[in-house]
Parts: sequence; structure tokens; C-alpha cells
Amino acid sequence: MVRVSDSPVTPAAPARATALRPVDLRRVRLDEGFVGDWQRVNRDATIPHVIDRLESTGVLDNLRRLVGESDASFRGPLFADSDLYKALEAIGWEATRGEATPFLPFVDESVRLLAAAQEDDGYLDSYYQGPHAGERFTDLPQGHEMYKLGHLVQAAIAWAHAGRTDLLEIALRYVELVHETFGAGGRDDIDGHPEIETALVELSRLTGDTRHRELAKRMLDLRGYRTIGEGQFGGAYYQDYTPVKKSREATGHAVRQLYLLAGATDVELDDADAGYRSALDALWTSVHEHKMYITGGLGSRHRGESFGDPYELPADRAYSETCAAIANLQWNWRMLLLDGDAKYADEMERGLYNAIAVSTAIDGKSYFYSNPLQLRTGHTHEEDAPSTRLDWYFCACCPPNLARLLSSISAYLLTESDDAVQFHLYAAGRYEIGDGVTAQVATSFPWDASIEISFDGPTVRATQLRIPAWAQGATISVDGEPARTAEAGHARVPAGVRSIALNLPVEPVFERAHPWVDGARGALALRRGPVLYCIEEADLADGVRLEDVVIPAQPVAEEAGYDAALRAPALTISGGRRRAVDGDLYSAEAPASTTELGDVRAIPYFRWANRAPGAMRVWVPTV
Repeated sequence: MVRVSDSPVTPAAPARATALRPVDLRRVRLDEGFVGDWQRVNRDATIPHVIDRLESTGVLDNLRRLVGESDASFRGPLFADSDLYKALEAIGWEATRGEATPFLPFVDESVRLLAAAQEDDGYLDSYYQGPHAGERFTDLPQGHEMYKLGHLVQAAIAWAHAGRTDLLEIALRYVELVHETFGAGGRDDIDGHPEIETALVELSRLTGDTRHRELAKRMLDLRGYRTIGEGQFGGAYYQDYTPVKKSREATGHAVRQLYLLAGATDVELDDADAGYRSALDALWTSVHEHKMYITGGLGSRHRGESFGDPYELPADRAYSETCAAIANLQWNWRMLLLDGDAKYADEMERGLYNAIAVSTAIDGKSYFYSNPLQLRTGHTHEEDAPSTRLDWYFCACCPPNLARLLSSISAYLLTESDDAVQFHLYAAGRYEIGDGVTAQVATSFPWDASIEISFDGPTVRATQLRIPAWAQGATISVDGEPARTAEAGHARVPAGVRSIALNLPVEPVFERAHPWVDGARGALALRRGPVLYCIEEADLADGVRLEDVVIPAQPVAEEAGYDAALRAPALTISGGRRRAVDGDLYSAEAPASTTELGDVRAIPYFRWANRAPGAMRVWVPTV
């Protein structure tokens, strides 16, 4: 029987005392509201859709083929197994809340196939046991073998928390093979796609076996000596160009970089002497101050799905992969636990309501893989730069990744310390905050400014409320007393209270990009609270081309009411104008004249492409 620790049921529970501690996700029950509704759509629509597509695209057949139950050829990319593991993790988190019953036949079948396909020494990979049998661990730069194992481990951990350990036993057998092959005294090689590092640390926390964390640290410390080679995109693409502890600039494939940083932070969380902190701080600055889109999107180059140079953030060519935004939320969560700075939760919020939320349609059954901030009129539709969301992709990493995040989102809202409980992301629901006290949060945030927290008894510890950096003029009222202004960071309310009223202003404001961001120079972005807005072709009069729409240099935006179809409030920008442009591609003539257009309607960026394919932009030119 596998030993499982009594650590909190959560995606990341540090093994030592850190600034903040995660709260068991079973202590949070979400109510109707933005986050709660999204989690329900995930359970009712996204997960069933993912299961259907895993069957129809051959992911399960790839395993059946190994055990003589299918004669179909291998289908999908070589890392297709990882999509199954992410789906199993998503269902595992649902199981911890008692919500997984409809999915149990799928889980049982998947675990049966995995157990039957696993080799005697623990190896399990439908691609390298299938069409490329006998080539295991021969293409570490692109083979994704340990990346896939990492997702298997994380799925197994979710199910172990739910009380089921058969998947964990499968994962542990494979992990032992990796210890033998790549552990101390073994091969000094690393996988081209980081992910196993954070999974191994999580496994060490679950089982109490610190060998797994040491293996993760070994993999981190082997990276940066160009053992992978240059490959098609160069060593920086694999984060194998500079040792992790010496790295100061985010480079290469964005998802790989961010998963690597999550893993390094996990090791740092559990080992105060790990030595990654200065690199983590420098790389956080590189990512969030030099290479991140205003939406929280990451990765500005389609070539290699990679980070570009500092301030290289073209709106229309933004790659901004969904998985990168998810990885960044996971990394910021770990940094938040490490030292408690509210800036990490600010970035979690930015990504959640923009770069992550935009990836899925209202019905939860179609998705964006890349998330540009502009789509031009007449855009050429292609799979990695579509004109609208697709119900699946050949490389389908994002939909099941989204599913596992939303299934576990309850774990990312709340933390605690010895003397306080911290609310970071605001969602309606019931929170068991410890000390025998339950908090009820009532809010329609992010659409409404009001967040009401009532406690069923006087609080025993202080309550800390994150005040986002964007929320200038935020106020707090305690037990009905007059409201006071709260500054950005964590506002502290002493123990012994029964109610807190927090107001986070969500009036629309315009923002400018750093002047070095050439792709947004002379343009403005509209934000309402944490939500970025865009203008979309669907809201323009017939004959008006989106590229011709300009707004005043000092524009005014007003509320335009709640749009029931989009399930979000719309805004109007007054003083819109239309450029009169001739057909010359280049000209020495003066800029084209403009004519009055009237109010320009704006909708949340994450709701674009829910009505019809068409042009869209976040950064709107001014005149």
C-alpha cells in the first residue's frame, strides 16, 4: 500500500514553513458567480467534451493497440498520452469534491489500459512502445517522455487525494525507472520539455519520499550546459543555454520556461538552501515587466512558441499560448506561497480573467490555442492562428490543461498563516477559514465592485484582503463602520470581526503601453477592473472596417449595460471616428482624414469570437 501524507488537498503544499500556506480545496465551495459558473461549465461541458475527443482522436486507442485491443495505427502527436493524464487529473480534483461520478467509467477504463500497457520495468509511453518501440529515451530534446510522466504523476496525486491509489502505483513504478536511469550515478541528461520537476516535488510531498525532490533538483541543476544541443531553435529554446541559478532573462518556448520556473520554485519552497531565489526574482521581472502582454499572455513568437526580445509584443502576431498563461498562474501561485507578496496574486488575476478566460467559448466546448490581441479583417484561418475557436487541435494540450486548472481553481483563492487568513482571488462561495469559522463571500466580481464577507462567528485570526494594484480608491468597511481607503497590497483587518465590506472600483479606464512596445504605440487599451476589453467587427456598422476605427487621444468610456448573450457588461467609447484611407500601401501624403463614427462598443476581450468570426483588437489607435 502506498503511503500518502496528510498534507492539504491542493496542487501545491510546501513541505516546510513558508510565508503563506495553501488551504485544502475541500474547504472552499463556490457559489453562482463568475468563477463558480466557470467551474461548473468545466465540469458539465468541458470535461465531457475532452473525454469524447480523447476517444475520437485515438488517444485511448493508442493504449488499446499496445494490449491487443485495437488494430488502429498510432494517432496524434507523440505526446498525446499527456492529454489523457491532464484529463484524469481534472477528474481527480472533481472527485475530491464528490463531483466525479459521471466520469468514473472513463477513469476505470483509462487506468485499466495504463496498467495493462505498462512494461515490467515501469516504462509507459504509447508512442515509444508503439510505432517507435525500442527507442525509449533516445530523443530527449523532443520526445517528451518525462514531460508525459510528469502529467501522469500529477494525475495520480489528484486521485490519491481523492482516496484512490491505483494510478499512483502505476506512476511510482515509472518514476523508479527514471530514478535508476537519470538519478545520481545515472545519465546526466534532461528532458527537452520541463514539467516533471514540479510533479516530482509534489510527489515527494505526497509520499514523504525526499528522493523525488532531489531528483527534481538534479534535473534543474543539469540544465543550462547545452546537453540537449541546439536543435531546430537553439539551446535557449529548451532553457539549456544558461544554468538555472544564473539565468536572468526568460527565453525560448514559453510553456517550457514557465513550467521550469514553477519546478524551481517548488524546490525552493521545500528547501531553503536550494539557491534559486535570486534567479526566480530576476526571471519574474523579465517575464512580467519586459515580456508580458497586457492580457497576461506570454510568448510573442509563433516560431518556437517562444518569448521574444524585451518589449517585443506585437498584438496581431501574439502567440500567447493558453498553456503558457496557465503555467504562469501556477508559477505565481508558488511565488505567492514563497514570500506572500500581493503582486503575484495580481498576475494570477490578470491571467485568469484575460489570457486564460479568452481560451474557451461560453459553452466550454471550443478553444483558442494561441490568443492574439488583434485579428485583422480578412485574416487567413489556420490551426495555430485561427479566426475563431476550434473544438480540438492536433496538438490538444490546452483544452485538458484548462480542465485541470478549473477543476482545482478552488485551491488558488485562499491562503493562511499562523496569524491571518488571506483572500487573494474573489469568488462567491463558502470558505472554511479555520479555527471553526466559516466565511460566506457574496459578490458578482469582476462585474460588480462590491465584495461582502460575513463570518458565522468572530474571526480568531486577522483577515488580509488583497487590494489589486489597479484598484485605486478601494475601500474597506468592518462590521458596518465607516469605510476607509485601502492601498494596494494586503489590507489587514484585525481578529474578532463578523463582517467585511470590500469595494474594488471597476470603472473603465484606458491604459498605454510602455513606449518601447512598438506594436502598441499610439494606441490605448480599455480595462474595467481586472478585465481587458476589445472592439470587435460584430459591433460595427455595415461597411465599417475595424482597421479604420480610431478614438480620441483622451477618450471617455461609459457603461453600456449587461449583455445577456455574452454574460458580461459592455462599454461604449465616445467620439469614435473613421479614417478615410485610400488604396496606397505606402505614401508620402499627409495622414488620411477622418469622419465622425459615434460611439464605439467594446466587450470583454475574453468574450470575443463568441458570435461570429471577425476582426478584433485590444489596442485601439488614437487620433
